Amino acid sequence: MAKKQKKQQKQAGTGGTPATVALAAAGAQYTVHAYEHDPAHPSYGEEAAQAMGVSPDRVFKTLVAEVDGDLTVAVVPVAGTLDLKALATAVSGKRAVMADPAAAERTTGYVRGGISPLGQRKKLRTVLDDSASSHATICVSAGRRGLEVELAPGDLARLTAAVLAPIGRE
Repeated sequence: MAKKQKKQQKQAGTGGTPATVALAAAGAQYTVHAYEHDPAHPSYGEEAAQAMGVSPDRVFKTLVAEVDGDLTVAVVPVAGTLDLKALATAVSGKRAVMADPAAAERTTGYVRGGISPLGQRKKLRTVLDDSASSHATICVSAGRRGLEVELAPGDLARLTAAVLAPIGRE
């Protein structure tokens, strides 16, 4: 693990999450952002954008859906919503519904509001909204509430074997 990234994790008080461990193991360039999570805030993603002072179109939320019975990860900007029909189409499926939160937590190894597309317990197929490619870097959950990682969208797509598709809507 790079010295700078170890220092970032120590400063963030993480000691590493499966997401940051996966990033470090892959040699990816990333920055950890920690902030005080407010359990009363109505939106994890919007809270992260506000706390970090980052535009909500650069902060992406990780959602778990079921496409034709298979769990699938969708990564979309917090400023919008997931288009379930577009998600199904992106993975050549017919029907998508949001996954049961308990199943999402059990399968990914993360808690809701802290699910990261990286370092999941079971690797799920992943679709990244194509709007990510219009940014040099984006932020996604680092694996717990109040912790984000900023990285290049290409690195996120490569590390998760993500398909890029227009799955988000405003």
